[in-house]
Amino acid sequence: MLISSTYVELRCRSAFSFLDGASLPEDLVAAAVAGGHETLALADLGGLYSAPRFFAAARKAGLRPIVGAEIALPASPSSTPPPVLLLVEDRRGYRNLCRLITRMKQGRGKGEGAATMEMLEEHAAGLIALLGPAPRADAADLAALFGPGRAFLEVQRHLDAEQERQNRAVLAQASACALPVVASNDVRYATIDRSPTHDVLTCIRAGATVDQIGRRLPRNAERFLKRPEEMAARFRDLPAAVACSQEIAERCLFTLSDLGYTFPCYPVPDGETQQSFLEAMTWQGAAARYQPITEKVRAQLAHELRIIGKLDLAGYFLVVWDIVGFARSRGIMVQGRGSAANSATCYALGITAVDPVGMDLLFERFLSEERVKSACSIADRMPDIDLDLPSGAKREQVIQHVYRKYGASGAAMTANVITYRPRMAVRDCGRALGFSEEQLACMSKLLPDAPPSTRSEVMGWPASSC
Repeated sequence: MLISSTYVELRCRSAFSFLDGASLPEDLVAAAVAGGHETLALADLGGLYSAPRFFAAARKAGLRPIVGAEIALPASPSSTPPPVLLLVEDRRGYRNLCRLITRMKQGRGKGEGAATMEMLEEHAAGLIALLGPAPRADAADLAALFGPGRAFLEVQRHLDAEQERQNRAVLAQASACALPVVASNDVRYATIDRSPTHDVLTCIRAGATVDQIGRRLPRNAERFLKRPEEMAARFRDLPAAVACSQEIAERCLFTLSDLGYTFPCYPVPDGETQQSFLEAMTWQGAAARYQPITEKVRAQLAHELRIIGKLDLAGYFLVVWDIVGFARSRGIMVQGRGSAANSATCYALGITAVDPVGMDLLFERFLSEERVKSACSIADRMPDIDLDLPSGAKREQVIQHVYRKYGASGAAMTANVITYRPRMAVRDCGRALGFSEEQLACMSKLLPDAPPSTRSEVMGWPASSC
């Protein structure tokens, strides 16, 4: 796939890089399209939190998204090396990046975790590394770790004389180490008018007011998403660095539509497949639920099982059936709800309590081939069976059963991204702007505590990345 633009932005953070990025993924996509970009990379700090929203917005807008993340490296007593930005080339690279992030965060507190050289080497395949816009002592080691043509030093131009001296040092190191150089802009916000917001976020992050922050703020408002032609003109003396951005983008063809996700397999008896065992359990359950099994029921179950088999989802239904069976065997109340109640298969398996055939409910509201084909994300594409469980110790019993049966690396608790609520947003921003606590208390009392309905307001931004 060739890209006609001469420059592709490969270093960009969103608001999911908490208190560092000043624009949401959707706003970055809108600015990219308005500016004539055909491709954009988004790489937030320490995770892939923004990737689903970025992918959905980019797909809708006709922009090709590149997946990536910035990975911290361990600090030494004398210094902390800058993070490495990793861009995904293919499914193998995405798998490695996910595993790398998981491994470096295991057993760590929120916001902590760093990748050692050994971790990077183990997970380097399918990834391209951008090493940052400054000379670094570990550049040669990182280049050897990722392999020839897979690690790049960067040059950036934000109209800063000190940065130009740094660029000369980068070019000298690149020549000495035989490393390629790529141009980037280190984007922190979509449009130039968001620069004051980024300044306030920087103050909040530093625990300082705008009067106290001094030179810890960026020196100017140049870290917005510029047009490709503007970036090419800014680096007219380094055309190879501009062309390199395009070459890297052409190698990074992976998107979230390429995940090829499959649900885990349920351990079926010898001689059975996932589908055959699901069908056997479904018909066995139907015989108990429906007395007798009418032609209407038989036709509906056959229809559902055919679609489940075609979409290779039998394992998912069996896993949920297993969880329900475990809970009931321990006297733990459990009930499936939501659109799963439209499935006669779920009813026959005992997952739900409503007979969808008798109530003429539409199965396709729960699962349909058309929705799977047209969905923009896995969450939209896959069926969703919600189980209600009691809180406390009984719920924990079920959770531990899942961990034991499918392994600690095969099961996980989901997490929400917590967003700013109006009162907290006003308090944090007000402190950065120098308001007194009395003034902030007065202002916050005038505001609702619920989040706003529009995503573009500051208090709707991510307040933590889980």
